[in-house]
Amino acid sequence: MLLSSRTPRTVALLAAGASVALLAAAAPPEPVTPLGVGDRLFPTLGNPGYDVRAYDISFTYKGDNDKPLDAVTRIDARATSRLDRVNLDFSHGTVRSVEVNGAPADFATGGEDLVVTPARPLVAGQPLHITVRHTSDPRPGKEEVGWVRTKDGLAMANQADAAHRVFPCNDHPSDKAMFTFRVNTPQKYTAVANGLPTSLTPGAGDTTDWTYRTAHPMATELAQVSIGRSTVLHQKGPHGLPVRDVVPTKDVKALRPWVDKTPAQLAWMENKIGRYPFENYGVLIAEASTGFELETQTLSLFERDLFVRTEYPAWYVESVMVHELAHQWFGDSVSPRTWSDLWLNEGHATWYEALYAQEKADRPMETRMRNAYRESDGWRASGGAPAAPKGPTHGEKISIFRPVVYDGSALVLYALRQEIGARKFERLERRWVATHRDATATTADFTALASRVAGRDLSGFFQQWLYAKKTPPMPGHPDWKSAAVRGKAGK
Repeated sequence: MLLSSRTPRTVALLAAGASVALLAAAAPPEPVTPLGVGDRLFPTLGNPGYDVRAYDISFTYKGDNDKPLDAVTRIDARATSRLDRVNLDFSHGTVRSVEVNGAPADFATGGEDLVVTPARPLVAGQPLHITVRHTSDPRPGKEEVGWVRTKDGLAMANQADAAHRVFPCNDHPSDKAMFTFRVNTPQKYTAVANGLPTSLTPGAGDTTDWTYRTAHPMATELAQVSIGRSTVLHQKGPHGLPVRDVVPTKDVKALRPWVDKTPAQLAWMENKIGRYPFENYGVLIAEASTGFELETQTLSLFERDLFVRTEYPAWYVESVMVHELAHQWFGDSVSPRTWSDLWLNEGHATWYEALYAQEKADRPMETRMRNAYRESDGWRASGGAPAAPKGPTHGEKISIFRPVVYDGSALVLYALRQEIGARKFERLERRWVATHRDATATTADFTALASRVAGRDLSGFFQQWLYAKKTPPMPGHPDWKSAAVRGKAGK
């Protein structure tokens, strides 16, 4: 995700808001408790005891983005331990019924968890098939999260932990799964989602049924479903890659020159780090005010304003497009094991954004990194070190997305390239995305691979650059200085 720094906006990020109580059919005999997978930044996010293999999610949209959608979420999982109860993350809809392995199950809520009690306890290794019939509410609670209401419909924006405001899930990037989306809309609407379309058929009455399926596993935060009066533009990328761009129908003429840049940007990224990792790619342009752009897998979400407001230089707009494209490798294909590994996503996307601006628009990387170095101590003071970010402010989960994970983390990569040389750095980048493709990885995985590629132990280097309160000296630039920290630093 790229937080908008475009005037007049300030750095902001969509994140989860207040929960809305679900209607429970029957409470279990003991109080229900929200669980988590132990994430340092979000202790109750995700759920232990099972591994999700696939989601099959159906939405019925009736043409009003201010009313709940009818929905059915089917989860194909496997128990990894004995389970008397199964916790799912879900907090912004009404649950009508739950089945586990074909039998009705009791359910209740605890915090932002939907807690399901199957008729019989589950044992480790047992298949776990859950069907939840529910609503999916696009109306915002304390914060507008999950569904984003656009001028002509809806789009989805689930980072960092907002997918569970749209559908029941194991809402943590460590549990990636395959996805199928089935969307019923009035005929005048177009529905798009992650992955490839598998069917387009008439629905009941004057409606259309749209079905999409991913070919690679995906984290819940990267799910995308958009419904609107849109046109889908098709072109070919490198080696025949399907490229589909989705734009408001009324803006096709104005936006086509921008989306036509996508194939060349794909080729540029492939030249840097290897073949694009997914089945297709494209840009989804929505008429909404969000304050960010988002790397939803295979279909990056952008605000219309980015492309139509004349004060944004072309080089800047293109570098923002490349930021989200780079995330398809860094964050989507290779996903963070925990949210403390976020610097690997945003640092790399910022790196390639800056490199593209240098090569295509003569905006020197060194100048940007020198400026980042000057601010780095302030960023660390306010947000923590890149790989040890401070926890979110109470009630403000967006606060983990601070400047230190963007330019502050790209600065770490710049220092690494200075330390090991450009050739080894480029080799490391290619090996990283190839080794962990379709998987999750940690900061420790990255630092270990860097040491192997460099041919020497870099643990001391990374300890300082990733965890220290103060920014270490920049290799090759002993004259670079950090500004004195005065109160809270900002971007």
